[in-house]
Amino acid sequence: MRSKLPEMGKISPEIFEELIYPRLGARDKEILVGPQNGVDVGIVEIGGKAVALTTDPVFIVPEYGWERAAWFAVHILASDLVTSGLPPKYLSIDLNLPMEITEAQLERVWETIHGECQKLGISIICGHTARYENCHYPMVGGATLMAVGPMDGWVTPRMALAGDRIIVTKGPAIEASGIFAAIFPELLADRFGEDFSQRAQKLFYQMSVVKDALTAVKVGVRDKGVTAMHDATECGVWGGIHELAQAAGLGVRVEKEKIPVDEKVEKICGLFEIDLYKSISEGTLIIACKEERAADVVNALASEGIISGVVGKLTPPDEGMILISEGGEEPLVHPRVDPFWQAFYQALRGEPKGGSSV
Repeated sequence: MRSKLPEMGKISPEIFEELIYPRLGARDKEILVGPQNGVDVGIVEIGGKAVALTTDPVFIVPEYGWERAAWFAVHILASDLVTSGLPPKYLSIDLNLPMEITEAQLERVWETIHGECQKLGISIICGHTARYENCHYPMVGGATLMAVGPMDGWVTPRMALAGDRIIVTKGPAIEASGIFAAIFPELLADRFGEDFSQRAQKLFYQMSVVKDALTAVKVGVRDKGVTAMHDATECGVWGGIHELAQAAGLGVRVEKEKIPVDEKVEKICGLFEIDLYKSISEGTLIIACKEERAADVVNALASEGIISGVVGKLTPPDEGMILISEGGEEPLVHPRVDPFWQAFYQALRGEPKGGSSV
C-alpha cells in the first residue's frame, strides 16, 4: 500500500522512495549525486568540473516587507547550494506573479534579488517573468541555482564516516523565531519589551547558512575537514541531524545540552508554545567533520561571528540514532510534522494561547 501525501509541506521519505526515486528519467554516468532524501543538491561532472545544482520555489511573503522577502528568497536557494561546499555562481529564475503585484512592488523585489546576487557573486543567466491568474503568494515561481568547482572540492553526506563530529551553528529555531519577530513585533514588544523586539527582528537576517558553510569549508573538505553539510529547515535541528545521518547511512549520538540556544529564540518559542528543536530553522547549519578538525571549524566560524558547538558524532548504523539529554538516552526520531506552521497560522488568526518566557 502506497504511503499517503501529507496534508501540507514536503512529502515523506516513503513517498519519495516509492513514487519519485524510481522514476528519474534517463540515466547518465556523469551524475555524481542524484536526488536523495536529506540531500540539498545534485552534482554532475561536466568537462572535468563539478557542477552543483539546487531548485526551490521562489518564496515571497509580502508580510515580511518586500526587501526582506526577496532577500530570504535568494538565501533559501543559496543556503541549500552551499551545503555542497561550493560557492553559488549562476541563477535561473521563473517568476509566476500574482495579478495584484504592482510594478513598484516588482521593482523593489527585483532590485533586492539583483543586489543580493551581486553580494554573493551570483550571475542571473536566464528566466521568465509574468503575471498570471491563480498564482498566489508565497510560491510565485521557481529557481535553480548552480555552482561550479573542482572535482575534489565538493561534499555530500555519503562522504561522512562513523567517528565524524557533528557541529551545529547558531542553534535551533532561527527561522521560526525570525519570522515570528518580523510578523509580530508589537506582540513581542508587549510581552518582552521594545528592546527585545528590536533585537529579535535581527534574527531574520540570520536565516541563511551561506556564510556558515563557506567559512567551514575553508578549514578543508573530505579527509581534511568537512565531510557533509545540511541546513536545518522543516522539522528543525532534530530533523536536520536525523536527515544527514540517514543520508550518510549512519547512526548518530547527539547531546542536547551542547547545542547553543539563543535566549531570544527560547523566549519566542516559549511564547508561541512550540518545541524549538523541532521547529523550522533555515540559518542553522548541520556540519559533519573529521574529529581532529572539529575545533578548527568551530574557531573559524567564531572568527566570523558565528556561534557553533560540537554536539555529537556519527556512529555505525547498527548503533542507531540516539539523543542524550539530562533525562538520559532516547531514540532520536524525525519529528515529521513541524510545529511552526500550526502556531504561525494560529497566531495570524489571533493572539497565541497563553505562553510565557522560558
